[in-house]
Amino acid sequence: MSFIIKGETGDWEVVIGLEVHAQVISKAKLFSGASAEFGAGPNEHVSLVDAGMPGMLPVLNEKCVEQAVRTGLGLKAKINQRSVFARKNYFYADMPQGYQISQYDQPIVGEGTLILDMPDGETRAIGIERLHVEQDAGKSVHDLHATKSMIDLNRSGVPLMEIVSKPDLRSPEEAGLYLKKLRSILRYLGTCDGNMEEGSMRCDANVSVRPVGSTELRTRCEIKNVNSVRFVMQAIEHEAKRHVDVWESGAQVDQETRLYDSNRNETRTMRSKEMAHDYRYFPDPDLLPLEFDDAYVAGIKATLPELPDDKKARFISAYGLSAYDAGVLVAEQESAAYYEHVAKLSGDAKLANNWVANNLFAVLNDKGVGIGESPISAEHLGKLLLLIKNNTISGRQAKDVFEIMIKSGQDPNVIVEERGMKQITDTGAIDAAIDQIISQNADKVAQYREGKETLMGWFVGQVMKATQGKANPALCSELLKKKLAP
Repeated sequence: MSFIIKGETGDWEVVIGLEVHAQVISKAKLFSGASAEFGAGPNEHVSLVDAGMPGMLPVLNEKCVEQAVRTGLGLKAKINQRSVFARKNYFYADMPQGYQISQYDQPIVGEGTLILDMPDGETRAIGIERLHVEQDAGKSVHDLHATKSMIDLNRSGVPLMEIVSKPDLRSPEEAGLYLKKLRSILRYLGTCDGNMEEGSMRCDANVSVRPVGSTELRTRCEIKNVNSVRFVMQAIEHEAKRHVDVWESGAQVDQETRLYDSNRNETRTMRSKEMAHDYRYFPDPDLLPLEFDDAYVAGIKATLPELPDDKKARFISAYGLSAYDAGVLVAEQESAAYYEHVAKLSGDAKLANNWVANNLFAVLNDKGVGIGESPISAEHLGKLLLLIKNNTISGRQAKDVFEIMIKSGQDPNVIVEERGMKQITDTGAIDAAIDQIISQNADKVAQYREGKETLMGWFVGQVMKATQGKANPALCSELLKKKLAP
């Protein structure tokens, strides 16, 4: 998926690497027993450790280690059985310790791979550089007082996984696909909920450009803390074009950290980009190196669910779906489970895909809800498809029943029975309707017999109208052909 910027001196290619901060699903924080839950009042979830009180020592949350290893396995990455926590030293008012406990040169997870499903049906492998565990900082609030800033330490110490990609992405669209796929994997694994609007998944985008055909890596800028997939894509596109303008003017791009303003669709300088030595990393003296054995990793691996890529391959093989259709269904674990329930109940995998991916998803999009809030259960949709399969109702009737199900949540069998919507398959009743239509439309009968076969659709429509839509369309067509034959 190429993204070429046409400059005055030639064509330019964008080079992108993403750093995703994913909040670990854990009841407690990384180094304290305080709650990591979202939504509390200011400073309600703060322990003495989180507040940086003298003499308070960190104690590592084992659940967070397990979640990091689980994520690494899901990304097909190397699990480092020895890792080290380090202090990253810098001062912000919302970080009372004066340093962040992170990992530097010995992270818990090494290199891995994430597979992108491209729009053309092909796939592309994006390298994962590393995954390390670190604590989040607090939050500075600037809009509650005219002259003062407030500090909320609820997020101080919240466990994060920083997942760093290699600079393998080549367009804003690829960056968007990467974030969606990563979020899908994290949700499948149950290691991060991926809710960007709550800050539990944030993205820093590293952007540079180079002439098409070049292999050099030019000066990059980091766009900090972008909180939606759409904004990440917009920020990358704007920043890449800014770089081209700078290089073509004869100037140099400065390595710096920038912020994205979504209202103006522009990036602004935040600060000059620090180098690793600026943070004076050193091993945290209060935390021993983290070590575990093969059995520990194997135990976690044994609990992994079927992940999106494997589920997609199975849906293609077992249900005969296209790569695109399977990809849509497996993007969310709940959607995949819903579809599979409908497919098994109805006994028709392709019919189930049509109704789930088209009819149901359209309703969910219109209502702005996820599959978990669907007004129609998988059980009821499967029963509706069975009614179509056994010719109890027609496809046209099924759409009417579907609309009623959306509003009432009723079982389709109950709807069909109460409203007398069963399809007419009695040839005697259909024959009577056909005979009446033929007798009343001699001109059209003559035209059909003279070769105007397109009139068959009109005749079927008239029969359906006469039977209030209850006649079996296929049976109507079959009987009409016999009766209209010269």
